[in-house]
Amino acid sequence: MDCKEFNVMLDAYVDSEFDAFTMARMETHVQTCPACQQRLREQMQLRAAIKTAAPYFKAPASLRQSMHAQLRKAGKTPEKSRGLDYLNTWRWPTVSAVVTSVVLFSTSLMLVLNTPSADDLLAREVIGGHVRSLMAEHLTDVRSTDQHTVKPWFIGQLDFAPPVRDFSAQGFVLMGGRLDYVNNRKVAALVYQYRKHAINLFIWPTGGERTANLHEREWQGYTADAWTQAGMQFWAVSDINATELNEFTHLLQSAVVTPPVQ
Repeated sequence: MDCKEFNVMLDAYVDSEFDAFTMARMETHVQTCPACQQRLREQMQLRAAIKTAAPYFKAPASLRQSMHAQLRKAGKTPEKSRGLDYLNTWRWPTVSAVVTSVVLFSTSLMLVLNTPSADDLLAREVIGGHVRSLMAEHLTDVRSTDQHTVKPWFIGQLDFAPPVRDFSAQGFVLMGGRLDYVNNRKVAALVYQYRKHAINLFIWPTGGERTANLHEREWQGYTADAWTQAGMQFWAVSDINATELNEFTHLLQSAVVTPPVQ
């Protein structure tokens, strides 16, 4: 995919109108193209600004009645008066313009109301990263079931140390880790296997949050659990059902030591 194709498809991409494969192609491109990243940010900023600042006016019933009356008059062909003919010729474009404006405003309003939240966009980004890792068969840069092998691999690769835990006894087997790119920064991606399913756990610093707040997102058949803990942002993504993924995230929350409140 090139920049021209991405820009043509940008609006539909923001509205998540494509299938998972097309969304993954676009996400792969935007992750490696600073120009398209900027274009996407500008699009989201514009939508957010419209949603926040656009005035809203409730049209009175009299306006609707007046528009119906004008449309009925415009639909009649004048026969007697040239002056009346001129009047109707003037009125119809005016009414047409009003109707067109209403349709455009309604369409714009629907686009604004359907704009995904920041959390939804981030969920789609991490789910896209999960899908890309499966499609490219690039789940791990370091492959090992030993957490004492995986954790040191990240030293020098990142500016933080991700917590690495293994839950083989509970059925969630650590398979390794890799570097990924989420939320405009390099992140750690730990990979677990549950039965025949892969789980991607994305981790990056948040700036000091300490309370674990679990929230769930579902999109295109995938589930993502997110929470902050011990100054880290966690996103667990998989195609297993929500109950099983919740079990994994609760295991990890219990295993990660949260710093004491000062």
